[in-house]
Amino acid sequence: MGNREDLLEGARRCLLEKGFARTTARDIARASGANLASIGYHYGSKDALLAEAYVALVGDQSESFDPAADVASTAPGSPERFRAVWSNVVATMGKPDSIWHLSIEVIAMGDSIPAVREHLAVAQREGGRGLVSMLHDIPEPEVTDEQIDTLGQLYMCLMSGLIVQHTFDPESAPSGEQLTEGLLRVTAGFGDAGPRG
Repeated sequence: MGNREDLLEGARRCLLEKGFARTTARDIARASGANLASIGYHYGSKDALLAEAYVALVGDQSESFDPAADVASTAPGSPERFRAVWSNVVATMGKPDSIWHLSIEVIAMGDSIPAVREHLAVAQREGGRGLVSMLHDIPEPEVTDEQIDTLGQLYMCLMSGLIVQHTFDPESAPSGEQLTEGLLRVTAGFGDAGPRG
């Protein structure tokens, strides 16, 4: 690996071990075997490097949202696809090595690190693009801005809510099945909150 990639990998390890706020530039240099000054040279700042490392960790985690056997056998945009994808998302949150707790820390720090916040805002938009692609079987480059601004925003709100619920009360956090049932009730009409059937 090159120096830039070594730094990114070191930052990823530090995030998992110490979180965002407790990771120092020296920690990253030590974990990566790179020179301390190379952080500024390659990334501009420690916080910018950590933001990129966090986005990479989320990207790695999101690969498990779409296992071919669970999702490919369902129709794009169907309740079955919705259930399969969100069940896979929920499963990543219950693992002991889940990275989602970092999201809460990053959200809490948002105002104090505006440059990182801007970087993560772009990443969030791309996260919406990825979820639209997965749930509707549209290649990511073909997902439109309008789809990101509607479907993508909705899916990212669901994602954020799940992260919060799993962080603070994992026992009562919804399953993919419960999210799907809720969606079906909403789409059946706001006036009917009773069970379908």
